Amino acid sequence: MEASGEQFLRSKFQTNGIRIGHKLSDLLSRYVESMEFFFLATADRAGNCDCSFRGGVPCVKVLDDTTLIFPDYPGNGAFQSLGNIVENPHVGMLFIDFTHQQRLRINGQAELLDDPELCALFPGSIQVVKVFVEQVYRNCSARIPKLTKQ
Repeated sequence: MEASGEQFLRSKFQTNGIRIGHKLSDLLSRYVESMEFFFLATADRAGNCDCSFRGGVPCVKVLDDTTLIFPDYPGNGAFQSLGNIVENPHVGMLFIDFTHQQRLRINGQAELLDDPELCALFPGSIQVVKVFVEQVYRNCSARIPKLTKQ
């Protein structure tokens, strides 16, 4: 069996990789819910990628240790990222806290929902994205610029 790209590079640079979890702990749930923004990575069925900024307060609501939702607010109407989810449910979410120089990544499977009860959690949203968490991991904090709130 051929090594994955990750395995190949870990071997080449003699690293062990990082610990990957599959659930959101209480601490990580609170962290995610405290964030004001994150970056969303998606790809269409052909693998063409898109990355978008998602923000607002609240930005994310954790439903349980393997499920979270975030709102879709009216924007430019292009639906590039969310259109990708319709074709390919794999998503990546990157949360960066510049004040404390921390970051967290969540990978999972997403679906779009227009459930009025879920949309009501995010006033003004037109739908929500529900993510079933598959991987959760903290990233190295090196090279995150430290910003102070003013």
